[in-house]
Amino acid sequence: MRIHVVDHPLVAHKLTTLRDKRTDSPTFRRLADELVTLLAYEATRDVRTEQVDIETPVTATTGVRLSHPRPMVVPILRAGLGMLDGMVRLLPTAEVGFMGMVRNEETYEAHTYATRMPDDLSGRQIYVVDPMLATGGTLVAAIRELIKRGADDVTALCLLAAPEGVEVMERELAGTPVTVVTAAVDERLNEDRYIVPGLGDAGDRMYGNAG
Repeated sequence: MRIHVVDHPLVAHKLTTLRDKRTDSPTFRRLADELVTLLAYEATRDVRTEQVDIETPVTATTGVRLSHPRPMVVPILRAGLGMLDGMVRLLPTAEVGFMGMVRNEETYEAHTYATRMPDDLSGRQIYVVDPMLATGGTLVAAIRELIKRGADDVTALCLLAAPEGVEVMERELAGTPVTVVTAAVDERLNEDRYIVPGLGDAGDRMYGNAG
């Protein structure tokens, strides 16, 4: 597994405002969207392309376009939905799949309750979006499902990561073609498995705490 921490002053600036507990939900959603677009720029650096011949107003030339099969963006519900627009803004021709996952608050294990994506993902580049890489359980379960369906190139975009979650992914997904792109790797997890200093519960801060 490869992890890439995006070191850019605009990323740091937006992340600081996201961390601030005074930031309201509308502002949080907007900044998360903007931050995802910056992360997506780095995450898609190796997106697969093919050559294409075109005519400019001046002459013929050769350019590139995204190759087929088209990449797929997979948000993990519900908080991942807040990252979807930022991804498809950069990859408007990408297809979108969905995975609904919930964490057991006693065991901290992730369970899948819904999926909407092709059974065969062979040859596709997959971009999984989930705001927090905390314990790593949710992303490990999601990526295993994608690989089971034939995905051979998976990139996970996270606003924040914890060292413990990174360690779990490295151990549980050893030998698999996975890249993690994040704005920061924070200090640690606390006893409630929240990232410290973190930014709280991303889903609640985006959408409120409706249960």
